[in-house]
Formats: sequence, C-alpha cells, structure tokens
Amino acid sequence: MKFTSALSLMFVGTAAAFAPSSISHSRSTSSALFMSEDAAEVTPLRIGTRGSPLALAQAYETRRRLIEEFPELEADGAIEICVMKTQGDMILDKSLMELGGKGLFTKELDTALLGDEVDICVHSMKDVPTWLPDGTVLPCNLPREDTNDAFITAENKIKTIADLPDGSVIGTASLRRQ
Repeated sequence: MKFTSALSLMFVGTAAAFAPSSISHSRSTSSALFMSEDAAEVTPLRIGTRGSPLALAQAYETRRRLIEEFPELEADGAIEICVMKTQGDMILDKSLMELGGKGLFTKELDTALLGDEVDICVHSMKDVPTWLPDGTVLPCNLPREDTNDAFITAENKIKTIADLPDGSVIGTASLRRQ
C-alpha cells in the first residue's frame, strides 16, 4: 500500500498528497518515509497541529495510528509534530463570533499546508469551516469519542435541561464561546 493511500484514512492534506501515485509529487511517495535527494537523509512526515491539549492529543493519536499501519514510521525523526499558533490562540480577549467564527483555529495551519511547510494537518472538526480552502481535502476522520456535555446543577436538584424553570440562565466553561 502506498503512503498516500494511508493518509487518506486520517487527515486533512493538500489534494496532491492524495492523488494517485502516477501523478508527480514534489516529494517521492514510494515509501512511508520520504527520501531526499541524498539517499542517506530521510525527510520526516510533518504533521501540523495547534498547541492546545486537545490538538496535541489528536496529533499524537494520529502519529500512533500511522506507526501502527506503517512500522517504518517508528524510526527516530520519521514523524515531526509541527505546533503552530493560530489567530484563535493569540486573541484571547474577544469571543469567537467577534473574530469571525469558524476558521480561526485552522487558517495558519491551512496556509502552512498549502505552502509545503507541513504535509498533513490534524484539526478538531469543531474548528473546521464548512468550506475548505482550495487545494485542500478532508478525506477522513479519527473515530469520535463520547460527545456528551456535562450538566451540572446546584445540589443536584434539577436533573435535565428540560426541568429548568423559564428564564433560567445557562453558563458555559468557555467564556469565548458564549
């Protein structure tokens, strides 16, 4: 199996990264490890991600799954996790809606992907805009974890949201997502 086919199972990447192997790429895809012009040098697979705990957990899970599928990627330096700050990470005093909504946590990663600074990106689906930038594809998703939110009430008097009296105020742990 070619490396490009395995990537299509898990990542956001450029369209060229998922093209059939007969199409010429700027990097050879005949092996899971990309070989440079100097055959002794191995160019790592570069995974772009944010630095949040969730993003890093997803990037390392992606790395683990790649190594599971392609044991040669376990070699030192075969996979590089490239942590980037995004506009959404840097502007903390405004709500996401004030900043423009979706794409605030993906734009810099997408730019790095299209600029060949990274080979693939790992995003949380909650951050991915409805329309992807031209030249990128979203061919796959990691399996979902439990998506339930916590419902916490004082002294456990109210059991469900439906039991709340009219005019109740509901809070969120994320001030930026109010």
